[in-house]
Amino acid sequence: MGTVRIAAIALLAALLAGCGKPPETASPARPVRTISIERLAEGETISLTGQIRAKDQVNLAFRLDGRMIARPVNVGDVLVAGQVVARLDPQNQQNALQSAQANLATAEAALTQARLTFSRQQDLITHGWTPRAKFDEAQQALVAAQAQVESGEAQVRIAQDQLSYTTLSADTNGAVTAVGAEPGEVVRAGQMVVQVAQQGGRDAVFDVPEELIRTGPRDPQVELALTNDPQVRATGRVREVAPQADAATRTFQVKVAIINPPEAMRLGSTLTGRIKLAPPPGVQVPASALTQTDGHPAVWVVDPQSQTVSLRDIDIARHDAASVVVAQGLQTGDLVVTAGVQTLHPGQKVRLLGAAS
Repeated sequence: MGTVRIAAIALLAALLAGCGKPPETASPARPVRTISIERLAEGETISLTGQIRAKDQVNLAFRLDGRMIARPVNVGDVLVAGQVVARLDPQNQQNALQSAQANLATAEAALTQARLTFSRQQDLITHGWTPRAKFDEAQQALVAAQAQVESGEAQVRIAQDQLSYTTLSADTNGAVTAVGAEPGEVVRAGQMVVQVAQQGGRDAVFDVPEELIRTGPRDPQVELALTNDPQVRATGRVREVAPQADAATRTFQVKVAIINPPEAMRLGSTLTGRIKLAPPPGVQVPASALTQTDGHPAVWVVDPQSQTVSLRDIDIARHDAASVVVAQGLQTGDLVVTAGVQTLHPGQKVRLLGAAS
């Protein structure tokens, strides 16, 4: 009888305990969206604004000082080789030429006289009718007269060159892009009077930051488009990189040769150049996948066998508003949660709504 009572009491206690605690139920799997890591990160695209210039651009200047009396060309004029673009007052050079010509005439007259004297002395010494000293003196006078004529001829050529320098002409075909002096001004030798863009190739010129010069590709293909009309496009290759940075901007001037430039790409037009950098090491995931643990960036990774999630620390190489480049922490084939990351906890079961690559 005592044994039956004890058993009844134990059964009653178990029933009472069961009434006080609700039965446990398994928590439902949380739906999430994932992405499968199947491709490496892509290189970043860099855009810069530049200007179209002639491949060969020269500054035309006088070789001597003087007052400019004419400049028959203006900005925008098309030049042909040999066309006169400016003139200096030639009065001083004309006077110098006349003086040199007069000196040459005097030297030539002296040479004629020296030749006659030498000829007479030569006849006399043959017959012994003149001293040897007289003959030598006539011979030396002839040599000196010849030298004076040669010097006079050289002075005339110099004066003629100086006179020709008062006329400034175009060396090749091209277009005037700038002028540096107006008629009536006194210009110095070497001062730019007319700037000419020679016919031929065109360059897209950019001011490039030092970091891009250091880390960018060596021979990239540059995609070019007019800023005010992006439909006008062309491609180019880097032709020249300045060896020294600009003192004010600390950027390097880079010239990109435009391949078959459209007519709409005129000199002076503003355009945009784009290049693609080499892809960084790592993989790319959507920015929505990013979370953190203890202040360190992390993502939720799904175990395909148990359908549970776990946090995985990652190292970020680059990020923007749309994507994150993960340098370390993920491998090809990992399932990364891209939606619903804020409501997860380690070991939680999930249900995949969709996976993308």
